[in-house]
This record gives sequence, structure tokens and C-alpha cells, in this order.
Amino acid sequence: MASSVRNGSTGNLPAEANAFIGRASELTRISGLLGTARLVTLTGPGGVGKSRLALRAAHDESAAFRGGVWLVELSELKNPDLLTNAVAEAVRLTEQTLRPLLDAVCEHLTVGPLLLVLDTCEHVLDECARVVQELLANVPELRILATSRQPLGVPGEHLLSVAPLPLGERDDAVALFAARAMAAVPSFALTDANRTNVAAVCARLDGIPLALELAAVRLRGFPLDRLLEGLDSRFDLLVSPARPRLARHQTLRTAIGWSHELCTPLERLLWARLSVFAGGWDVEAAEFVCHGGPLDAEEILALLASLTEKSIVTREGDGVAGRYRMLDTVRTFGAEWLDGLGERDAVRRRHRDYFRWIARQGEAEWLGPGQRMWAERLTVEHANLRLALEECLVAQAPETALELAGTLWYFWFACGFAEEGRGYLERALRRAHDPGPEHALAIWAHRLVTVVPDDLDAAESVSAAYVWLAQERQLPVPALPLTGASLAVRGESARSAVLYGSSPQGPGGGGGAEFFQLLTLALQAYLLAGQGAFERCATVAERLRADCAKRGEVWMRAWADFFVSLAGIGLGLPDEGLRSAREALAAKWRVHDRLGVAAVADLLVAAQASRDEPETAARLLGIGTRLWYAAGLPQLGDCETTVFRREYARHLRTVLGETAFAEAVRAGQELGPDEAMRLALGGALEDQADP
Repeated sequence: MASSVRNGSTGNLPAEANAFIGRASELTRISGLLGTARLVTLTGPGGVGKSRLALRAAHDESAAFRGGVWLVELSELKNPDLLTNAVAEAVRLTEQTLRPLLDAVCEHLTVGPLLLVLDTCEHVLDECARVVQELLANVPELRILATSRQPLGVPGEHLLSVAPLPLGERDDAVALFAARAMAAVPSFALTDANRTNVAAVCARLDGIPLALELAAVRLRGFPLDRLLEGLDSRFDLLVSPARPRLARHQTLRTAIGWSHELCTPLERLLWARLSVFAGGWDVEAAEFVCHGGPLDAEEILALLASLTEKSIVTREGDGVAGRYRMLDTVRTFGAEWLDGLGERDAVRRRHRDYFRWIARQGEAEWLGPGQRMWAERLTVEHANLRLALEECLVAQAPETALELAGTLWYFWFACGFAEEGRGYLERALRRAHDPGPEHALAIWAHRLVTVVPDDLDAAESVSAAYVWLAQERQLPVPALPLTGASLAVRGESARSAVLYGSSPQGPGGGGGAEFFQLLTLALQAYLLAGQGAFERCATVAERLRADCAKRGEVWMRAWADFFVSLAGIGLGLPDEGLRSAREALAAKWRVHDRLGVAAVADLLVAAQASRDEPETAARLLGIGTRLWYAAGLPQLGDCETTVFRREYARHLRTVLGETAFAEAVRAGQELGPDEAMRLALGGALEDQADP
């Protein structure tokens, strides 16, 4: 179940990494502006602290926003066309819909007072302005707090210019430098004896927070007086005597450049090569992408530790799961250095090839015990996957783009990114003209991600596309087409009865072949349930469950549990239906399948109502309603699952009375995700990561 936008949720704000220093007057002004204005934009130069100020203000104001406070980080977004996708992903909206995604986002956010924080808008400014206007026009209780180096230019925008920290021996700049210095060197203390030198350092850095933090770390290698001397000499070299006060952007650039010069040659080289990552990286990725020439892969871990010590990169998490990131300004400096070295294209190709390899590994292991791990890993690497795809398309490598976008079929289809996957596949298909396995894979993947109720006609061609793919890869051709699925969703199940006798045996091999084999069994169970043949549905679903269990597969196994549950309810065995539905729900929660969670919630309504627990069933009806909005879809088709929903809603109104029924449904809608899961699972909430 997603941590969706709903009453009782808090949003997705990250915890603050260290103490927030100063900015009391700015926080007061932001609070006042958010009380009256719908769009507030913090402007100022890079490194001045806009993002950190916005995050602190969002935390301070969170109690005022019943719909939650949601952070959309845009610094890693390279393609403006994906801005709406980034917003949808941040607010936990599954993209499995063919209506305009921005319309789905607007509907999803209409849940009460809500604050959206758009961080680092300047490089996608025009698209930000368009999206912000649409959101404000269609979501009445929405407030937006944006950060940008220049205004968005949207009507009604209120601007707050963020200046450097105040200078002086008792002011915020000194307090920030001292706090960060004590964190870097525990023996450091701000005293009357050194306060003047600290104030001088802050003055030389113009009170720019990022420059102050970088300089504070230098105290690990220099005493304070040497630090001040180094800044003086470095700045004297770079600034004309005719300009006694430094421009802020030049001050920041100089501070970063000074940190750069204090790095070893190998540290500088690694810094430059790391700039190709988006959204962070782990050690394995850094070793693959950044090795070469004088930089051995075996040295990279130690160099990462050194760059972390120098605050060039930051580390998140512990052990082998730890990830590293760079601030946008620091990464930009590294990217310019990489251009100067003439290595940009080569390192970007290694980045692309690494994530092609990751996609292939994920595909090979998707139908197995590592499925949940791959769902989480690829979600974490989403920004890097986007960057690799964009590199393929920009570099005029359409076959590579076809292969990568097609190989990610399981990520697009099962992890809630169908709309984005369609976009990449269509762009790649428009550019590629040579038939072959990559083209066939992309065609099949494109058809697969259209298997949603909004696009039934396109879904009917997925089988033919797979036949082509199987032939290109010299695999056996499957027997069961997907056409019957769309007939059943249209309420024409009788016309698909001929499929009952079709062999469920599918092809072996890669390219989604095993997945297709399992999918045919799931569709056969779906069609049988749609015709009320519940005993035969249970038989097919049990076979699907057994095949999944052999592989350790979770996502499709949950659909097997779903159909076992549906058959149990249809056969008058509500306890069996409830047990299997809860198993399906727990599994769908684990692998981040919000569409699956919503479908199972409908089944739980029927199961609980059949067990004579009408109030619980009505609350689950409210939970399911919210979940379907979170998934961006209406109820799944027109088969027995939604018949159950309609019939049991009518039954519950009769049993509870209209008033009690409405109150129970509303109570379910207002539950936060954890409380909703506890109710749905009978109080046994597993310790799962929130999808």
C-alpha cells in the first residue's frame, strides 16, 4: 500500500542531517506568506541556502497541512518533459493511467490543505511554471513553496530573496561556521580569542552557507589562522584590486575551487567522474563507472571515504547498502572539470553501460527471491536509469535505447511507472528503424505496459508482439493470447470461453518469457472468475501459486493468492477468501504494487462482509476508494471483483443504515497508510518499507 496523499499522512520530508542555524526572520516571513499566498518562491544564488531554508520551513509548517507536506527534488531531473512524473512519484501516485498525468496528479492532491515543495526549479523553469499554474488552478487547498535561482513568473507568485547570512562576530554566519567546525573537529571551540578570525573567515566567504561549510571542514588539516591566510591569498589571486568586494557566485566558486585544489590528483579525477551520476550512487557503481587510466577500481572506496571527509560527497546509510551524493553546485563544478579533461562522453557511456547491465540483471532475477530487492533497488536508481535512457537517445543510439527501455519492462509494468515507460519506449521506437531483437523487445514491452483498463484495444496486440519477440529470440511461441483479458474487462467473458482449453505452457528463456508464462495462467484465472467458474479458477490459481513458489517469486504469486481468494468468496468460503486476500495484500505491499494493493482491498470488502463484519467491510470500502485514486485508476474492469464491490456496498448500506455506512466509509478514507494496513491485515502490520 502506498504512503499516498490522504488525511493523517505527513508527506515525505527527509530528516534534517544537522542543526539548522539562524534564518529566524526568513522563517517568520515564509510562515506569514504561506498563510496568505498560494505560491512562494525562494530566490538567490547557488549555495546561499535556499533548499535548506525551504526544508526547515516545511518542517515548521507541517502541522498546518492535513494533506501532508511533499518534497519534489528536481536537481537531478534532466528532461523537463518528466517534471509531472517527478511530482507524481514524490506524492506516491502510480502512473498506470492513459488520461493526462497532470490531471491525475491534480485529482490525487485534492485531499485538504497540502504543501508541495519544489526544490531547484531553475533548470526546468518553463515546465515548472506550466505545471505550477495547472496545479494551483485545479487544487484549491494547495500551497507551493519553490526554490529557484530566478522567479517562476507565475501570476500570484510571492518572492522572497534569500541573502547570505549576516556577518559580524555575533551573527549567524559565525554561528554556522562554528557549529560545522565543531562537527568536523570536536576539539574546536568558539572563544573570545578566536572569534575575530572566525568572523574574518566568514567575511571572506561573504556569509554564503555552502562556502562556510566547505571551509569549516578544512580545519581538519589547517589551524584557523592558516585557513584565513589561505583564503586571503587565494582570493587575492582571483579578484581584481578594482573590485574590493567579491561577487557572491565568484565567492562560492572560489571556495569550491580552493577545496578542489586541496584534493589529491586522484581525488579530483574521481570528483569529476562522479559528476555523471544522478540521484546518488553506491560503491559498485562508482567502481565500474569511474575507474580507468590512473584510477584503479580498488582505490575508489578509499578515495570516496576521503572525499566524504572533505565534505565533497555525503554518505547515506550504513554498510554495503550505503549511498553517496553530491550537492548540485559541487557536482556542477565536477562536470565542468570533466569537460575540461575531455572525458565527458567516455564516462557517460560507462554510466549508460553500467545501468544497462543493472537492468539486465534485474530482468534475469525478477522472477525469483530477489524480486523485492530489485523493486527497491531500481526505484532508488530511477534517476540514473532516466539519465542512461536520455544518454542513449541524445547520443543517437536508438537500438541501445530500445534495448534498455525494453529490458526494463518489469520496472515499468510492476513498479508503477507504466506511463513513463510508454514515453521512453515510444521515443526510442520513433528513432529506430532496423528490425531485430531490440525492436521486438521494445514493441512487446510497449504493448505490455498498455495492459490497463484505460487502453484495452492496445492490450489486444500484446500477444502478437510477444510472438514476434519469441521468434526473434528463437523461443517457442506461446499458446494463450491476451485478447481474452480485454474481452473480460468489457464484460464479454463468454466470448473468451474458448481459452479455457488453451495450454498454459509458455516459452522458456529470457526477455520476459517466464513472466509471460505466469501471466497467461493469471489471465486464465481472471477469465474463469469472470464467468463464475470458481472451482476451475481456484485450480488454475493454485497452479500459478505453485509455479511462483518454485521460483521464490512474489509479485505474480500475490495475484495467484488474489484469485484463490476470489474463488473462495465465490464458492461461499469467506475465511479462505480472507486468508488468501491478506497474503496477497502483504505481498503487494512488499513489492510496491499500488495497483495490486487497491485491487486486493476490494476483495477484502467482500470477504469481511461475507463473514458478517459489516463495519470493518465498510471501512475497507473507504480504504479501497482512496487506494484506487492513489493508483490513478478506477476499479479494475467490470469482472466479479467490482461486482462484489457494488453488491456488498448495497448490502452494507442495508445492514448498517445509510448514516452508519457513510461514517464507516469516511473513517476508512481518513486512515493513514499504516493504520489502513493494520485494519486490512487484521492488526498484523509487517515492518515494510513504505512504497
